[in-house]
Amino acid sequence: MTGDDYILQADRLHKSFGRRAARVHVLRGLDLSVRRGEFLAVMGPSGCGKSTLLHVIGLMTPCDAGRIVMNGSPVAPSENARNAIRRTQIGFIFQRFNLLGVLSAAHNVEVSLKVRGLRADGRARELFEAMGISHVMHRRPGQMSIGEQQRVAVVRALAHRPAIVLADEPTGNLDSDNADALLDLFRKINLRENQTIVMITHSAEAAGRADRVVHMKDGRIID
Repeated sequence: MTGDDYILQADRLHKSFGRRAARVHVLRGLDLSVRRGEFLAVMGPSGCGKSTLLHVIGLMTPCDAGRIVMNGSPVAPSENARNAIRRTQIGFIFQRFNLLGVLSAAHNVEVSLKVRGLRADGRARELFEAMGISHVMHRRPGQMSIGEQQRVAVVRALAHRPAIVLADEPTGNLDSDNADALLDLFRKINLRENQTIVMITHSAEAAGRADRVVHMKDGRIID
């Protein structure tokens, strides 16, 4: 398998927080490769560095050392370079949704597109319809169920056609029925659109829906 087969490669990533005696090493020479069109789950105990990994490969946080290659091109460490790639190639789905409460579902998606220099097109409406939530487009988050809010968050993550979607404990705040529905949706998107997904999860059941599962321990991938 060549480098062109991978959407993301992370080589010997290091990340720490704090200073001097209070310094905590979170990522310790971590290596990870994600194939195009793969649905990958990352598991591990609390505190092993899963969320930090997602923030680093999602280019929200710079690594202290190591290299990230996105779509075959090394990512420059500058904030401007990371921001440009993050806005165009990465979609995020957070455990707490992070929807703007004063805006409708449709406007939440439009704002996400606007900060990327894009305008809303038929893609967003198609996603609302495909996910069975076209009826909430003009509702605010407080007028939706938890499951509807999570699906709006998925629409927002996909509307700009990202190369890769990163999901941080996306089922953590959902009951079993909504969690199952979301995982079914992930698999549908992955298969229908060949969408690459990296999902951080504590749930073995959620991880079981993925193509591949890797485990983290003490800031490294151990398998």
